[in-house]
Amino acid sequence: MYDSTSPAQRHRENLTVEMRAASRVTLIGMVLDAVLGIIKVITGTLFHSQALIVDGIHSFSDVASDLVVLGVMRVSRRAPDDNHPYGHQRIETLGTLVLGSILIAVGAALAWENTLRLIEGEASLVPGWPVLLAATASVVGKEWIYRYTLRVGQAIRSDLIIANAWHSRTDAFSSVVVLLSTVGAMAGVIWLDVLAAVIIAGIIIHIGWKFTWSSVQELVDTGLSPEDTEMLMSIARSTDGVRNVHELRSRRMGHDILLDVHLVVRPEISVSEGHQIGMQVVSRLRDALENIHDINFHIDAENDADQPLTSEALPSREDIRALLVSQLGALPPSSRLRLHYLRNKVHLELLLDAHAPEWPIDTETLHETLAPYPWFGSVRVWVAGP
Repeated sequence: MYDSTSPAQRHRENLTVEMRAASRVTLIGMVLDAVLGIIKVITGTLFHSQALIVDGIHSFSDVASDLVVLGVMRVSRRAPDDNHPYGHQRIETLGTLVLGSILIAVGAALAWENTLRLIEGEASLVPGWPVLLAATASVVGKEWIYRYTLRVGQAIRSDLIIANAWHSRTDAFSSVVVLLSTVGAMAGVIWLDVLAAVIIAGIIIHIGWKFTWSSVQELVDTGLSPEDTEMLMSIARSTDGVRNVHELRSRRMGHDILLDVHLVVRPEISVSEGHQIGMQVVSRLRDALENIHDINFHIDAENDADQPLTSEALPSREDIRALLVSQLGALPPSSRLRLHYLRNKVHLELLLDAHAPEWPIDTETLHETLAPYPWFGSVRVWVAGP
């Protein structure tokens, strides 16, 4: 059945579906984080577990990050507009940067506080058995929300949602540390509880740094890996009609990849054939990496990297036609002038109609007329028969 929906409309519909999926999973996670945070902080306070209190604060940081995710996803999934023709995905990157920064700040504060407690030997009370129940509930709940969130993030190709999933995973890891430290403290090694709090804070800092650094790399337009770049260039070079690829630049915007590629083709082909070759390259590159969002290709008649760029001071078509008319008189009716700008020279082809009146000017005369001009390269005269 024919689908009359335009690509732009389908793109907007996809963005809406993705935003709803992201909002739903984030809201579920936020409610779970709030409930677990309350349980862990109260239980840790009543039953003397500093590690569980820190783990509860970690859960509350998840609530804050969920609020960031909800706000950022609503903005970043908007369709492209006049001010943002490539879309709003960079806002998602900025949100991931903020989320990572929050994690680093929270983790650093908790690590400092509990390191001082460990040094000063403040651990004196043995955690109660309800701490084990609260930590176990946290492990189960956070592992479930991690898997659910990760699945949604991969489905809608959102680095921010995937980052939030791993944030939930760190909460599950930290609750495992609470379990182990509580068992150790109950066995007599009381300081394990405070040591666990420091370890949990370190986990939070590590995950926050990972998110922050990856976001910074994207914001400064870090390209694809050398291996992926070489793979894409190899695919482009092997496309029929491509002589060489002398430049391929890439950058990321959210989960999407943007490419600029310069393709060298034979100089005598038509503009439309060169464009068709470029479209074949685009198709093959998209097949190689599915998250390529936009490809700008430039068709070159010669390799600019091996020689000076063709000067913009070379004469235009109108300049050359006016020169020929002034030197040789009017050009024959139905004649066509084809120009090739190569190696800082202009090479001319004059196509004459076999049915038109005979033109008294031959190729040698044309060459002699144009030879004094420094921009002149060569000239050919073709007569098109019936």
